[in-house]
Amino acid sequence: MTQDHQVGLDNCANEPIHIPGLIQPHGALLVFDQGLTLAGWSDNAAALLGVPVRDGLPLAEAIPSAEARALVEACRAGAEDCLPTMVEVLAQGRAVDCVVHGAGGLVVAEFELRHQSAEEVSAYALKAHAAIERVKRHRTVDAMLQFAADQVRALTGFDRVMAYRFRHDDSGDVVAESVVPALKPFLGQRYPASDIPAQARRLYTINTLRLIADTHYAPVGVQMRAGLGPLDMSHSILRSVSPIHIEYLHNMGVGASMSISLVVNGRLWGLIACHHTGARQPAYSIRLACDILGQVLAANVQGTLTREAAEHTAQVADLRARLVETLHVEDDLLYALCRHVRELAAVLDGPALLLSLNGKLQVHGEVPEELARAVLASLPPGGDAVIQRHHRDEWPEDVRTRIGPWVGLLALNYDPSQLGWIVALRPEQVETVRWGGRPEKQLAHGPLGPRLTPRGSFDEWVETVRDSAEPWRAEQVLAAEQLLGEVRRAVMSRHAETERARMQLLAMLGHDLRDPLQTISMAASVLQQGAGGEALGQRIERSSGRMQRLISQVMDMSRLEGGAGLQVHLRAVPLKRLLEDLLDEARVAHPGTSYVLDAPGEIDIQADPDRIAQVCSNLLSNARHYGTPGQPVRVQLRRANGYAELAVANFSDPIPAASERQLFAPFKRIGETHTRNRLGLGIGLYISSEIARAHGGRIGYHYADGQVVFTVTLPVTPGAP
Repeated sequence: MTQDHQVGLDNCANEPIHIPGLIQPHGALLVFDQGLTLAGWSDNAAALLGVPVRDGLPLAEAIPSAEARALVEACRAGAEDCLPTMVEVLAQGRAVDCVVHGAGGLVVAEFELRHQSAEEVSAYALKAHAAIERVKRHRTVDAMLQFAADQVRALTGFDRVMAYRFRHDDSGDVVAESVVPALKPFLGQRYPASDIPAQARRLYTINTLRLIADTHYAPVGVQMRAGLGPLDMSHSILRSVSPIHIEYLHNMGVGASMSISLVVNGRLWGLIACHHTGARQPAYSIRLACDILGQVLAANVQGTLTREAAEHTAQVADLRARLVETLHVEDDLLYALCRHVRELAAVLDGPALLLSLNGKLQVHGEVPEELARAVLASLPPGGDAVIQRHHRDEWPEDVRTRIGPWVGLLALNYDPSQLGWIVALRPEQVETVRWGGRPEKQLAHGPLGPRLTPRGSFDEWVETVRDSAEPWRAEQVLAAEQLLGEVRRAVMSRHAETERARMQLLAMLGHDLRDPLQTISMAASVLQQGAGGEALGQRIERSSGRMQRLISQVMDMSRLEGGAGLQVHLRAVPLKRLLEDLLDEARVAHPGTSYVLDAPGEIDIQADPDRIAQVCSNLLSNARHYGTPGQPVRVQLRRANGYAELAVANFSDPIPAASERQLFAPFKRIGETHTRNRLGLGIGLYISSEIARAHGGRIGYHYADGQVVFTVTLPVTPGAP
């Protein structure tokens, strides 16, 4: 294999830029061991500092300044954790900034020539202090970044100061800029992640300030005592930078560069990059003030992001609490989720939301139902609880061409046994990206041989990016997982209750069918003996009718529990006439009960007459069984706001609060404690409420004037269900 074929991005990523063995020539470097003797030096140290450098030279001879020696001695005690500290000294009559820091058990003293007077530095320090105080007043991140760019350029005099904000893929957008009028602005352009290799990002994180005073400099070598190895210059202010980066800056026409890292939550969040067309070396004190400004800016950004995250966390917690409450109250799990669909969409940050359970589907957003079902079919039934997709290529091949723009997916599997999914969808983020030059690097023979050379052109290059959606942020995924945990716990609790209810239903059904079957059996025996035929025939008819009603309820319940829903066949129904027929039948069947109808006029609705009759019969039966003997059952029919309201009332004590909470839940046996109604399965009101819901209406309960009142509300508008 030729050397050309071995060159790749790893060549840039693996370059040991923290141990170059070279420094920039605008300063000198001395290295001291724990015995405070000289263990390393730059080749220009003797000429710049005027001291005879040699291995083992004592500290007192190497550094004449007592203040600088005190910094070295203080740093020796904690050389591993000693951060850069500065003092001003004189070297051969010239002002020099001495910066001392620790590196691997050694103490590094760097001497940087200063070109500004002490008065100038003091004036800039006052400006920097005022800027640091003012940055806190800005409330938005973009405003803070623009303010910082303006202030750093005012303090340092660079031709261009840009504020980058890095994306999830480490590419960076220029979101703020301060530039001299003669230069073309870069605001709004994006730069690829490959412009800053991984090891450079690490250095930007641990050393937040870096200066290249003159990109055309000739590096100066550093000599180290034998056996010590190369010096770690991660915190060095004079460290020579990668030749690849220097070539990159030359391609941009940059003569001097300075960067200030914006580290948020331990990660390189952004960067303030300064460029100058010629050489430029702001004093270390001025640069340090800019670095402090950057750190204050990063702290304010972190505070803003933390506040936004806290607000989002509180929003999610509130939704979880209300959703769990709804899940415990509502009988229909999917309906309970639908009641919070807008809040779910907001928390999951998806313009479209799909809710499914056992074949039933609810769609929120601009997604056709056919596409929604295709999306759900692409999810593995036994897969992970949380599934994410951000690019079209991550979808199964048979679905990619059908999903249209909806390439982003966050799916929560809240009920694996019944294919229960909460799915947030995001459209592709179609962007016209203004790259600062074509982002790809090219293979070329540079000063170091064949390698990937940095981009040579920085003219704006426009690209349209498709087929990718913005990924969900880590805190959003965490919130989704917490929400999923709450829903799953509620679902498991419901499953346990349903299983217990199924066992109760079997026991109830066996008990409730035993009486009519025994009656029929006894009547048949008597009939065989030819006695009391008419009375026994009526008894057989009543018992078989009761069995039929019980079996019908069980079949309805089975359809509802299985997710099939109730069959409803709509047609015009005169509601008053329907009530009159039902009340006539009730008076004949139960002559001891008085029924009073209050219906001023006819009301026509679109409904299934058999199902509406089932609801009315159930309410009349309950009123008869639970009402005070001798008191009438009152039925009232009214029209209100486009709805028909049917109220059935009976005189009785109010329903206990504990029972009221589960009135419309299946399998309750309120009648077990009532001497006149021990024969119900406890599912009549549940089925009635489902019938009303299938018609676009509802059933409610209240207690007034000594009467238990159940009200059925049904839409009058044709086609409302």
